[in-house]
Amino acid sequence: MTHRISRRARVLAASLGAGVIVPFAAAAAPAAAATAPQVSCTSSKTGLAAKLQRDITTALRGRAGTVAVGLYDRTTKTTCSLRSSSAYDSASVVKATVLATLLWDAKKHNRYLTTREQSLATAMITKSDNNATSTLWKQLGVTKVKGFLAAAGMTQTKPGANNYWGLTQITVRDEQKLLALLTAKNSVLSDNSRAYELKLMGKVISSQRWGTPAGAPSSVAVHVKNGWLSRATHGWRVHSIGTFNGAGHDYMMTVLTQDNSTMQYGVNTIQAVAKAIHKDLVPTVSTTSASVLRYVPTANPQEAIPAVPSAG
Repeated sequence: MTHRISRRARVLAASLGAGVIVPFAAAAAPAAAATAPQVSCTSSKTGLAAKLQRDITTALRGRAGTVAVGLYDRTTKTTCSLRSSSAYDSASVVKATVLATLLWDAKKHNRYLTTREQSLATAMITKSDNNATSTLWKQLGVTKVKGFLAAAGMTQTKPGANNYWGLTQITVRDEQKLLALLTAKNSVLSDNSRAYELKLMGKVISSQRWGTPAGAPSSVAVHVKNGWLSRATHGWRVHSIGTFNGAGHDYMMTVLTQDNSTMQYGVNTIQAVAKAIHKDLVPTVSTTSASVLRYVPTANPQEAIPAVPSAG
């Protein structure tokens, strides 16, 4: 009996050393608990990184689903990251990339957008019009979209196949790169192009200004693009990207989610994170613009869900 026990102990030790998972050892600690990624923050402002890490973690505590978060504040050189390289179906968030591609391509050919393109771009961003997006996506073609992504360094973004632009694979890292291009001088997008896209993102209809703007003080200029999509696997994807400038800060935020039971659940998760971030970055202002938080119930969304393959 003694020999049998010691042999089992030797087998277990060898298995663990080799990285082999053995059934009776796995029960000791759930794998998810051991490997769940944690929010990571850095900042040049004393105490801010720890506060953001604590408050974002608290906002996500008990929330079901998978959440990815990105934050960068130029003023305090603050960054926060959670699952920054995890890929998600883009839904309508990709529309910000479509417009950036159109502007990048126009700059390459030294031309302004046509009246038709301006009309399509306005509908695509301010009302999240799917038909306008499909028209521009087909006009550009995947080759030009990939060209912009390469120029922008958005190497983790994979355009959706067969004109299913809503199935473009995006990551927090790449969305933050896009927002950084829109909010600071660079060689990819002209100053006029950046100002144009931000202007449209600042005019998104009120019923679609949920998500990252939640909790933003009225003294901060808000530019946002959201998206949502339900599929047979991973439930509801609900995403929000936004840039915020004012009150002595210049920051951008991306929150991507999936495995949500309902769209509203995903919205609530994003807004919990956003409120914590705004509060920590701009703590002196406690009031929030009512128009920022207005939200149309999911039973009657104003943004149509992007088309996806019937099998998806």
